[in-house]
Formats: sequence, structure tokens, C-alpha cells
Amino acid sequence: MAHISHPNIELDARLFYHVFQTCPLGIALETLAGQPLYANSALCSMLGFSEEEMRAKHCVEFSPPEDAKKDWALFEQLRTGAIGSYQIDKRFIRKDGSLVWGHLSISLLKQDSTVVVAVVEDITERKRTEEALKQSEDKFAKVFRQSPVSLTITRAKDHRYLDVNDTFEQITGWTRAEVIGRTPMDIGVWANSSEREDFVKRIVTDGVIHGIEIRYYTKGGEHRVGLGSGELIEIGDEPCVLAVIADITDRKRSEEVLAGVNRRLIEAQEKERTKIARELHDDVGQRLALLAAQISQIPEWAKDKESELQSHKLELTKQTMDIAYRLQALSHELHSSKLEYLGMIAAMRSWCTQFGKLQNIQIQFINQNVTSSVPQEISLCLFRILQEALQNASKHSGVKQIEVQLRESRGEIHLTIVDPGRGFELQAAMREQGLGLTSMQERVKLVNGTILIESKPMCGTAIHVRVPFASESMSKEAAG
Repeated sequence: MAHISHPNIELDARLFYHVFQTCPLGIALETLAGQPLYANSALCSMLGFSEEEMRAKHCVEFSPPEDAKKDWALFEQLRTGAIGSYQIDKRFIRKDGSLVWGHLSISLLKQDSTVVVAVVEDITERKRTEEALKQSEDKFAKVFRQSPVSLTITRAKDHRYLDVNDTFEQITGWTRAEVIGRTPMDIGVWANSSEREDFVKRIVTDGVIHGIEIRYYTKGGEHRVGLGSGELIEIGDEPCVLAVIADITDRKRSEEVLAGVNRRLIEAQEKERTKIARELHDDVGQRLALLAAQISQIPEWAKDKESELQSHKLELTKQTMDIAYRLQALSHELHSSKLEYLGMIAAMRSWCTQFGKLQNIQIQFINQNVTSSVPQEISLCLFRILQEALQNASKHSGVKQIEVQLRESRGEIHLTIVDPGRGFELQAAMREQGLGLTSMQERVKLVNGTILIESKPMCGTAIHVRVPFASESMSKEAAG
């Protein structure tokens, strides 16, 4: 009986061979002894061998000994029927001696249990990426662990610690083993739990935040202060918070001590100013006024010298009154009774008028919606800054017009002093540590305000002071 070839079988064979050769994955058919029978173009290209060269080698010869050993151990289980297939990542040796990584899948051919199908996917680039990522993670882990600032990683959803670094352990007294899996609220490290929740919410919303002052407690109960920043990161597709906290407790304590010294110094200065002002006004001023009155009442003797005497008397009177006026201005400069009894606005307006006349400068004072009941420490601060700024402008700017604006907005008092004069190089002035600028800055700090000085040579000067302030209306609204 003659053998008849079925056309569908021949078609299937051609299709299989076409797929075998055009598949982008490397494919080889091997015997159970590990001897290659066929290798497709992708595998030959991947390893640099021709198909004839592939068939002349044993499968273990395509890998370094340590990789081949692991592969052959699994291959032996396949041969004995212990397993039907296996997969392994291993290195392959190319013909030129270089190494490539491949993901090897081995299984028995269903139609013939004596033939093994080996499929190899080139994963060299993936392995390089994984290695680079691992190195990066190792570097991050080293930096994380040894950083001089406190670093923590917590889950965003429940605040639980995933990791903390050595500095965190040192400054808080809590060990890594004690905090992992717990929250900052559990161990009470944050002085205010709502601040912690707000900290995380802002990070989740904005992705990153910087320069937040944080109050926290050590394990032993010591209160400390840190400057915190945070960033939203992903670990295993889960949003987490990387928090960075630099301990600034010593700096804050130094600032508080310095602020206390500055406050006492300014208070002492004000007391001394008040004392001198009262002495000038009540003693020297009154004596000069009396002297002026006495001179004006000099009897008209020596009629033959009447004209000379009258001229001399008028000159003495003029000089005496001028001294009295100067002393009054000095008294006002040292201690403004109007500031004490009439309030800041009246005192500022009066000072602008008086100083403008004395220096022959036109000073425009504008008040916008500022309540008259401003706390004494704020009133005194702004009044002294106004005095210092106007005196500096009269000495250095060369202008004849200055604008002073006082306004209240959104819980703050704004004082702006602008002159279009010569201006100056701000950084140079700060380096020289002029007492005027330093005095203004220290005064503003004492009332929790901010000061911005804008000036350039030949471009004028603008001083902006902002001080937080709760007016009576705001206080009533807050009260109920």
C-alpha cells in the first residue's frame, strides 16, 4: 500500500518552520541529553553562533559554570519526570566571549517526550536596569542611614513608619525596632498630632513642602524643635512620605536668648530716652523759656544805646526760642508723648509734619483703615522705624519729597516708606552692619513682623514693614 502525504500536514510543517524562524525569541530543540537539534535565527543572532556551530556544542557550554550548574540541575529533574517544565534567568556566553542575560523557559515537546523545547528571551537591558536600580537603591539606603539629619519613611494612608535612620534614633531616643509599624501619634513624638496630619495632607496635595517648623518630644520627654521638609514617594506602588527633619533646638534657644537681650536692650533704651526727654522738657526747656521771657523784659536803660540794645535783645530772643524749638524736637524724637497719649497715627502724622519742617522736606503721610487702638509694642516699633527711615532719607537720599503709607489689611499692619532719591547698594550696607538697618530689623523681629528693604543706586529706596495684628473688630469676631 502506497504512502499518501496529507497536504494539511505539509502545510502545518511549513507554518511551524516559518514561525520557528521568524519568532523574535530565541528557540532551540534539544535532546534529553542536552544536545541542540535545531536553533532559530533569533537564538543564533543572540549568541553569535551559526546553527551548525550550535549543534556541535552541548547546552552547558553556552553558560558560565555557575549558571550552567543551576540550569543542569533543573534539566536533570526534567529528564527524570520530576518536573514538566522550568524557568530560570541565566547568563549566556556569546561566541565573542561577552555575556548576555536570558530568561530561559524549558519544557518537553508534547508530541515527543524525548525532545526538549528551550525558549530564550534576551533580558540583558532589563538586568542592567535592575542592577543600576539596585546600586541606586543601595546608595540611597547608605545615604538614608548615615544622613546627619533625621529621615523617616511612613505610609501616607495610615502614618505607620516603614523605616527611620540612625539620626532619628539619636535625636529622639526611639530605636528603629521600637517604631517600625507604629505611627508618630502612637509614640507621641510630635507635640501636636494635628500638625502631623496637616503636614502629611500638604505633602499629599502639593507633592513636596519645605521649611516647616516642627515641635516634637524625645522618648525621655524633652521638648525639641526641628525644621521639617517632606516629599511624596512611591514604594511598591504605595504612596509614602519621606520626611526630613533638621534639629534646630539649640539655634532656637540661642535666638530666644538673643531676642531677650535685644528686647531688654531696647526697653532700657526707651526708658533712658523717656528719662532724658522729661529732663530736657521739664528742666532745660522750661529754663530756656523763662530765659527768653526775662530777656524780653529787660528794662530800657541806657537810652543812648537803645537801638543797639533792642537789636541785641531781639537776637538773643530768637536764639533762645530756636534752642527751645530744637530741644522740643529732640524731646519728641527721644520720647513722643503724643505716641503715649494720642496713639500711633497722631504721633506719626505729627512727626512727619515736624520733621519735614525742620529738614525742609515735604512728607506725605497717608493712613488707610488703621485702627487707633494698636498695642504699645507695635506702635513703638513702627514709630521708631519711621523715625530711623526719615532720618536716613534726609541724610543720604537728597530728596525733598517722601511718601509714608500706613494701612491695615488681613490681620496685618503695613508701613511703607518710599523716597525716590539716590538709593544705595543693599548688600554692601548690610555687610557694613549699619546700626540703623540692624535696629530696624531687630525691632521688627520682636513683634513677629517682617521687613523688606528695596534699594538700588540712583533708583530710590522703599521700606516695607508688615506686623501681624488683631484689631478690635477681628478680636470680637474671633470671640463669638
